[in-house]
Amino acid sequence: MKNSVQKGEVRVVSFKKGKLWYAVALEFNIVETGSNFSEVMHGLQEAIEGYVEAVKKANIRPFPLNQTPLKEYENVWSVGQNKKAIRNTPSPFYFGTLNLAAYA
Repeated sequence: MKNSVQKGEVRVVSFKKGKLWYAVALEFNIVETGSNFSEVMHGLQEAIEGYVEAVKKANIRPFPLNQTPLKEYENVWSVGQNKKAIRNTPSPFYFGTLNLAAYA
């Protein structure tokens, strides 16, 4: 497991599908939805902070910080990384990583 409450990183993608915006923390399987990009990214930041804090307080193994992402969201990440379209997968508006040390 590469992520712990002290270090690691989580991959993040944001995309629009239909009228809704999505922001996803892949290794945490956290998904925020909303009406605009800023709203979902802000919500995701808050959710990540709370998630890391909850894992830290529970003093459990870091499995919740190292989940296998849903294939749908892994495909969105792949489109952003490889610039190759995957059938029926939206192109990400944003993709990158967040350092978990910022939430420790």
